[in-house]
Amino acid sequence: MQAVAKPLFSDPIYDGAADPVIVYHKKEKKWFMLYTNRRATNAQAEGVTWVHGTRIGIAESSDGGTTWTYRDTANINYRPVAAYTHWAPDVIEHDGTYHMYLTYVPGIFTDWNHPRHIIHLTSQDLFNWDYQSTLPLVNDKVIDANVFRLPDGTWRLWYNNERDGKSIYYADSKDLYQWQDKGRAIKARGEGPKVFQWKGQYWMIIDAWKGLQVYSSPDLLTWKPQEERLLEEPGQGKDDQAIGGHPDVVVNNGKAYLFYFTHPGRAKANPSPASSVNAKRSVIQLAELQYQNGKLTTDRDKPTYIHLKPGK
Repeated sequence: MQAVAKPLFSDPIYDGAADPVIVYHKKEKKWFMLYTNRRATNAQAEGVTWVHGTRIGIAESSDGGTTWTYRDTANINYRPVAAYTHWAPDVIEHDGTYHMYLTYVPGIFTDWNHPRHIIHLTSQDLFNWDYQSTLPLVNDKVIDANVFRLPDGTWRLWYNNERDGKSIYYADSKDLYQWQDKGRAIKARGEGPKVFQWKGQYWMIIDAWKGLQVYSSPDLLTWKPQEERLLEEPGQGKDDQAIGGHPDVVVNNGKAYLFYFTHPGRAKANPSPASSVNAKRSVIQLAELQYQNGKLTTDRDKPTYIHLKPGK
């Protein structure tokens, strides 16, 4: 078995892959990665328009996650305005249908001062997506959904409330369609929450912009922060010498794999000019999580071997 390359994946269109989510395609019998495709190579972009106007990229792996190739962009059938932005998909499969919870921004903007909502879409093939609803969450500035099935069979969605100091909020649903907002889950600055179960407890990892902050919970309601952050210190591998951002975690065959993104041009040791293409580009990386003395750790410089078993 070969170790994964660094970087794991670079988008060939805009070189701006970020915010990955990994899901098994049952019909094609492959693992798919859906991701935010920032327009990093747009050198003429004004302000932050390069992170707007994005489509969700799709990559695939036929070897259990070791190598990834670009496949397409998602055909999302929700276009109420001509210019639109798609960010940070979360995708799950339930009873033969794929569900995506996507951050939708109604335009291409030069700054961050505009609405964003989380919408629900469904698909039978991971490529073509039909709009179901806009979730009735706490306000008009919410991003980065993550959905997890609770022990009683219902569902919980965590997200980032940008109007409350970038805190993490949550909502509950019995059927994935009707959602009730429940308020704040964690008062902490961060985004891109990812919840998973591993080693006998629940975990949440959020992007704190200075490494990944880890929380643990016995009940998915009370969250205890871990002192040490993940991926805060630079790695040595290619394009891996900057902090890790907005991850997905895949628990498979007893192991936990951390898919994250980096901005290679923002390495602490040698940062590129902020407005340069090199500072904007981003890539997907992979490291295996370790569990030791009740805490999560990862060594981004250790060779990573992965062979994901097919999803159920």
